[in-house]
Amino acid sequence: PVLAGMNGSAIENFSCVIYNIFLMNCTWQAGRDAPADTQYFLYWQKSIEDNQMECELYIKAENGRNMGCIFQNVSVGHEKAYFLVNGSSKDSLIQFYDEYIDLYEIEKLTAPLNVTANCTRDSASCIITWHPPLRSQEKKAKCFQYEINIQNK
Repeated sequence: PVLAGMNGSAIENFSCVIYNIFLMNCTWQAGRDAPADTQYFLYWQKSIEDNQMECELYIKAENGRNMGCIFQNVSVGHEKAYFLVNGSSKDSLIQFYDEYIDLYEIEKLTAPLNVTANCTRDSASCIITWHPPLRSQEKKAKCFQYEINIQNK
């Protein structure tokens, strides 16, 4: 399909990450050929049943241009979320960018909880235990892999 708008005006390098269980941060860069006055607006839809909503808290560049968005109270479901970034300029039409993203794939997990190490006096053996990290949805325990890096035994 032919996109309406000036070539090279759509955003680039769009990416999102979910952290601290319910916060999501999305960022992008201005199109390399976008006019200087171009302003971008992000809309997203968590699932087909939900309404499309505009970003409530934009991350702004020094020139006042929106370059990202912080979302609060995001819940991770099993459906793909839809993201759309369009732009406006006095000089020309700006191409839009859109993408479907599985939210669970962009979730950055917290560290494991309650890590303890009990070692014998001669340090011949240690028992290390922990609880799985906090997460936005109940992933099965078997989905997790852990790596232990022992620095000074």
